[in-house]
Amino acid sequence: MKTICQVCMHHCALEPGQTGLCGARKNQGGDIICANYGRVTSMALDPIEKKPLKDFHPGSMILSVGSYGCNLRCPFCQNYEISMADRGAFDTEYVSPEQLADIALRWKEKKKAGNIGVAYTYNEPLVGWEYVRESARLVREYGMVNVLVTNGTASMEVLEELLPWMDAMNIDLKGFREEYYRKLGGDLETVKSFIARAAEGCHVELTTLIVPGENDSLTDMEAQAKWIAGLQPAIPLHITRFFPRYHMQDREATDVEQLYRLARTAGKYLERVYVGNV
Repeated sequence: MKTICQVCMHHCALEPGQTGLCGARKNQGGDIICANYGRVTSMALDPIEKKPLKDFHPGSMILSVGSYGCNLRCPFCQNYEISMADRGAFDTEYVSPEQLADIALRWKEKKKAGNIGVAYTYNEPLVGWEYVRESARLVREYGMVNVLVTNGTASMEVLEELLPWMDAMNIDLKGFREEYYRKLGGDLETVKSFIARAAEGCHVELTTLIVPGENDSLTDMEAQAKWIAGLQPAIPLHITRFFPRYHMQDREATDVEQLYRLARTAGKYLERVYVGNV
């Protein structure tokens, strides 16, 4: 008998033993489980600005951790080796929530490191939201912060489970046309709802990767900036440069002048617009 996964808009109907589109959630005995729970593929101490977060504890370092799996299929993915893979594709190391919190605390106590908490990143953390929730609770108990780096394509129920434990998020707003999101396997309205609710509960910054010929129109950026300003004009927007990657190596990197034109357009409505990857 099939069981429907409720984590995101795909609502994968899975037979027992079957794994969803994300590669991280599985039907086990009729229950949808988080198959990537605690399975860590990457861990590093990063500058907070790499998340990217510009206006949240600037100058700090944060322990970044990721697993595998993603519920989108962006052809330009920067971390496709882990985000587009499933458990059988590589070796992982099990790190329990308790172990992760202890590692973060040790890096905090090393004064030269100056770790402020944990960032859940690299792959799409929401496909393994249970691990994020349990880890975040412990990190918070140690007096440290939690940061979520996400595509924002999850249900409101998942967001409500995590929001009490999150101090900041960087959310990808990949464009502002529904047809563009459909090309990536996503849904614009889901992301907009996620952003609006997240901004009510924690510090939020947004990132839009500008892909030539896809989402680089000034008209789209104006509509996007107006919508963001309607939530909070002070929400930072990162407009970042595309470089050929993964399945999208058929075009040049984004024109830098176009990035700055887009930033000026967004800046008519938003207080904080940053250009990245230039």
